[in-house]
Amino acid sequence: MKYPYIAYCKDIKIEPVFKGLTGNPLIVDLSVGSAVFDEVDIADQPAFQRWLDHTMSQQHTWGLASYLEDREAILSRYPQMREEQRYFHLGLDIIVPLGTPVQAPLDSVVQESGYEEGPGNYGGNVLLRHDSPEFDPFYSLYGHLNKEKLPAPGDRFAAGDVFAFIGDFHENGNWFYHTHLQVITQKGYDEGWVSKGYCSRKDLAAMDRICPSPLSLFRI
Repeated sequence: MKYPYIAYCKDIKIEPVFKGLTGNPLIVDLSVGSAVFDEVDIADQPAFQRWLDHTMSQQHTWGLASYLEDREAILSRYPQMREEQRYFHLGLDIIVPLGTPVQAPLDSVVQESGYEEGPGNYGGNVLLRHDSPEFDPFYSLYGHLNKEKLPAPGDRFAAGDVFAFIGDFHENGNWFYHTHLQVITQKGYDEGWVSKGYCSRKDLAAMDRICPSPLSLFRI
């Protein structure tokens, strides 16, 4: 069985990436033209985090920012994005407090683990490989993590095990507190999409076969 259809298989149990998320999430629109940009300077990530904390304090304990958003307004200031016009978000941003433990959604082995330095990048990041007799192998990527508490390549985790923690500004690529959850197929891995959290408009048609929506892997 191929991803994302594993979500409909009774023999496959997908565990939450974050334990104990309750209530409805705050949905944060980071696409071009969003009203959020009228309320806070998105280039100032600590200020944006304060805005998130204030906005969420009354009604929400967690939040989401969407897959395939056009984030040119945010990303055009980063040369690594602007050069290839890669503005379409390939992950699901799950907004949770600093230091929150991140759990494996399926039985996993750490394929890659490391630190990508520089503003706008992943910071601490982990790539998990998922294998099962029930489905074709695929990968899940987690960015913006605590770089001091990363697992080593080859480490194994059962579904539901903690393998990492949400990182602070100095170690997460200078982003608000969240993890970027991205699903990567074997084809996507072979073609080098582990290092790309965004795609260009011309690549959108191929993303379903390379970096499909992570929503099927995310449970609460």
